[in-house]
Amino acid sequence: MTLVSKTFELYGKTYTLESGELAKQATGATLVKQGDTTALVTVVVSKERKNYDFFPLTVDFNEKLYAAGRIPGGYLKREGRPTEKATLTARMIDRPIRPSFPDGFRNEVQIVATSLVADQVNPIDVICTMGASLSLTLGGVPFEGPLACVRIGRNKETGEFIVNPTYEERENSDLDLELAGTRDFISMVEAGAEEVTEDDMLAAMEFGQEAIGAFCDAQLEFVEEWERVNGAIVPKEYPLDEPVPEVQERIFTHYDEMYAALADADKQSRIAKVEALKEAIKAEFTEEEQLLWEREIPVNLKALEKKAMRTMVVETGERVDGRAANEIRPIMVKDSYLPLVHGSGLFQRGQTQVLSVLSLGMLNEAQRLDTIEPVDGKRYMHQYNFPPFCTGETGRIGSPKRREIGHGNLAERALLPVLPDENEFPYAIRVVSEVMESNGSSSMASTCASCLALMDGGVPIKRPVSGIAMGLIQEEGKTVVLSDIQGIEDFLGDMDFKVTGTERGITALQMDNKATGLTFEILKQALQQAKEGRAFILGKMLEVIPGPASETRPTAPRITSITIPVDNIRDVIGKGGETIRGIQDETGASVDVHEDGTVYVGGVGESVDQAIERIQLIVKVPEVGEEYTGRVVSIKEFGAFVNLLPGKDGLLHISRVAQGRVNKVEDVLNVGDEVKVKVIEVDEKGKISLDRLDKPEAPAHAAGEGRPRRESRDRSERPRRRPGDNGQRTPRRHHE
Repeated sequence: MTLVSKTFELYGKTYTLESGELAKQATGATLVKQGDTTALVTVVVSKERKNYDFFPLTVDFNEKLYAAGRIPGGYLKREGRPTEKATLTARMIDRPIRPSFPDGFRNEVQIVATSLVADQVNPIDVICTMGASLSLTLGGVPFEGPLACVRIGRNKETGEFIVNPTYEERENSDLDLELAGTRDFISMVEAGAEEVTEDDMLAAMEFGQEAIGAFCDAQLEFVEEWERVNGAIVPKEYPLDEPVPEVQERIFTHYDEMYAALADADKQSRIAKVEALKEAIKAEFTEEEQLLWEREIPVNLKALEKKAMRTMVVETGERVDGRAANEIRPIMVKDSYLPLVHGSGLFQRGQTQVLSVLSLGMLNEAQRLDTIEPVDGKRYMHQYNFPPFCTGETGRIGSPKRREIGHGNLAERALLPVLPDENEFPYAIRVVSEVMESNGSSSMASTCASCLALMDGGVPIKRPVSGIAMGLIQEEGKTVVLSDIQGIEDFLGDMDFKVTGTERGITALQMDNKATGLTFEILKQALQQAKEGRAFILGKMLEVIPGPASETRPTAPRITSITIPVDNIRDVIGKGGETIRGIQDETGASVDVHEDGTVYVGGVGESVDQAIERIQLIVKVPEVGEEYTGRVVSIKEFGAFVNLLPGKDGLLHISRVAQGRVNKVEDVLNVGDEVKVKVIEVDEKGKISLDRLDKPEAPAHAAGEGRPRRESRDRSERPRRRPGDNGQRTPRRHHE
């Protein structure tokens, strides 16, 4: 195997594909670069077929902090569980790759993308899909490739689309659209947008489809060079689960019964009927037949259910719950659902119910991120939980699964564009969506419930957001676009297309498509139908809560910001944080000091005002003429130091502590005494000179205390000295 490397330029960026040197024992391995950002993507396919009734594909993104020149935090100083970004990147690779494999493929496939270099200029995520596609091709694995993933941005000023923008270009973009697929159709879309119109979003997707084709061509050119150097790629043959005509025929004779069982609006009732029918059909096979066709029977039972559901939609125009294609399930909305919490909202659509709860905190409570990307943290956190009871099942409750992370990220992107700036609303914001019931579109229900929670909690969002999940059925040459899909339509349909937005435009998108016949005309229809559905849902929400509350709840912290001179930051913090801890302990407020001199103070009740007053006293510079009642903190021979403000002492000179001559300050003042003073001078170094107000009379003994007094005598009694007379004393000899 000889190393092959190809560098090419597309849309103003430089890319490199390389294979033949690293990970040569894998089925396929590709080194892919954008700029200096580098990822190694490997594919391994198991030699034996697994006895599963599903395709066993695993995708992992191995995020290594050495790629960005960083050492992991924590005690172990080693990468641990995947970060949220690593999970989302793995999903980005998985979603277009999974439907590209042939039906019946049962060999285990593992794709691992490892970050080797993160140049802090070019993101690493989208290029990994191209690396996975090329690795599959070089390994001779059967799939519908080549595939590629691109990110499309749009310059806010010029309106030009950008392919795979840098981090800096993304900062000036009102669109962050990731889409993947082949040169002929799109299979995956993920997007965040600043209220982009449907027409602009569709134009961006069409542009992205062209870009995907260009990257697919680049892979084909690399394959030509590879085969020229290393010989033709030999396609590997893997046994597929082939349909058994006899099993299919016997099962599909029950089509009418399945059709009837599916026609039930209640999810649990429908599931019970369908499962009972499946068990009855299965019982018609002998034990030997069930053992012989242990995979074929479940596969064909699922195919029967799928065929009946899809035919029902395209032939009658009705869905399993009796709705029309564009009809939305009944909606129930409640705000202020929970007491004491900072905000809450309950949203129910059909048998999907989500409770979202808001928590507000100081900006220093924002999430800190330890990733290879040039980001330190995020202020808005949206988390989505899908417990087993929401579908009437038992199961493990623990750390969030990939699906939960993906759905939480979608709702986060949906609401992020309408959140107020931190200067306007200086809070860290956390919203948790608890799925109470699920029958499809739970991520869209969580978006709606979370918008309710934000408004209920007094977060001044720019405009309310609603969301809807669209579906697609293509059967027997007919196409039907479905609004507000439920679980069975997602599971057995061709497309899951989620759209969120305000009355002005789209804020987020997510699409998974299995239909190769998806055209942009169909997408246009889906977007328009989604717009109408979003408006209907938003109207129901605004009937209950027309806008954000005028203020945050009493239980939420009140956060106020003030600005102090940068030179005074050390005074507010104090030695080893002593001063700031003292303020927080004494007032009960939280204080967060930023490098630019902005200080955020948060708390409940009067604690905020008390803490701000303490801080203002620390940074205040006394001015000439101001009067203070201070406390003596130390005494020197030349005077007393009086504390005027926290961290601000002034000198009361010994000549100003009393009226009259004072030999010792202690004759008049002691440490701890309170004294009224006036500022008479502040020099250029900030040293403060004081004068005492209402000076007392100096004690009568103060002038001479400290040495014995000599008896006074008349000057006439002194003997006169003659010139040169030393008073009979022996003169001193300095050289002795």
